[in-house]
Amino acid sequence: MKIRHLNRLLVFVITVALWTGCRTEFERVRTSNDPDKVYEKAVAYYEEGEYLKAQTLLELILNNFRGTAKAEDLYFKYAYTHYHMKNFLLAAHYFDNFSNTFTSSDLRQEADYLRGYSNYLLSPNHRLDQEYTRKAIEQFQLYANTYPNSDRTDEINTLIDEARSKLEQKEFDQGMLYYDLRNYNSAVHTFENLLKDFPETANAEQIRFLIFKSAFLLAENSFFERQQERFEEALEKFESFKKKFPASEYMAEASSMERSSRARLKFIAQ
Repeated sequence: MKIRHLNRLLVFVITVALWTGCRTEFERVRTSNDPDKVYEKAVAYYEEGEYLKAQTLLELILNNFRGTAKAEDLYFKYAYTHYHMKNFLLAAHYFDNFSNTFTSSDLRQEADYLRGYSNYLLSPNHRLDQEYTRKAIEQFQLYANTYPNSDRTDEINTLIDEARSKLEQKEFDQGMLYYDLRNYNSAVHTFENLLKDFPETANAEQIRFLIFKSAFLLAENSFFERQQERFEEALEKFESFKKKFPASEYMAEASSMERSSRARLKFIAQ
């Protein structure tokens, strides 16, 4: 019995020894409870592009170095690991925290750019919700105002234009959806808001024509009691369109609707 017990003990000791010897360097550092050693290895992993390992180790010591000289570098690298691993939602969050925490840091400008760019990368197809697109625009505009002499100014302006074009397309599609559903009142309001939000739009001619056409169709499909008011409003939209685009490709169709509107008003007045 003693021999059997000793054999079991020997097997256990050998197994533990083998397991301990086979543990990776990462595991040995992770379980070392030595913040300095963990920090040193985390930085090494970061510089080698081993971002998951670096992130795992950095998470262990974020609180250990709070308020120390290493805290700034540690937190910035931690935010960057999320960015490198394409976790852009968390990257934006941690770069934002970095900016608000280390307000005098030389790295703050980079963090301000990356929080905006992370949201830009989160921005989906224009048909989907544009929360992150709006956040990116807001943060890019703040960056441009805060760092007017940045060598990223041209890039920032290009990214803002791209993001705004996505918002414009979404609003235009919403107006067209109302138009196709024959909800002409909502179509008019949506197209008019689009011109207010994007006064420099390249599609102003088409949009102003659609405002008039939607107003005309709204009047045409209204109860008799509302037709005079609505045809008069439609003619106001026509005059605005004609003033802006007198040689428009849509003018023939618009003029036909204008004549119909005036004929209806003449009939109503009888």
